[in-house]
Amino acid sequence: MVVTFERFVESLGDAGPPEGLSKPLEALWWAGKNDWARAHKIAQDGEGTPAYDRVHAYLHRVEGDLPNARYWYRQAAQAEFEDTLENEWRVLVRGLLTP
Repeated sequence: MVVTFERFVESLGDAGPPEGLSKPLEALWWAGKNDWARAHKIAQDGEGTPAYDRVHAYLHRVEGDLPNARYWYRQAAQAEFEDTLENEWRVLVRGLLTP
């Protein structure tokens, strides 16, 4: 199932994420629902995979744990994001929705 960014955002009003999302996107969906713990568990389960590590960095930034966020940005081989958390979430979702 192909999910657009707009549909992804609309789905945040649903009880669960759209079917067929990758796990990193599912983590971002839960983060979008303000369920940090659930999102973090998914990110942890895929440690060592760049997409998971990148989401993990974002989640620690949300938490306010910048040293830990920096660690995960390095693990994902990505520069630290220097814009708002909201924009980082949008950039991540759009990037992961694009094959």
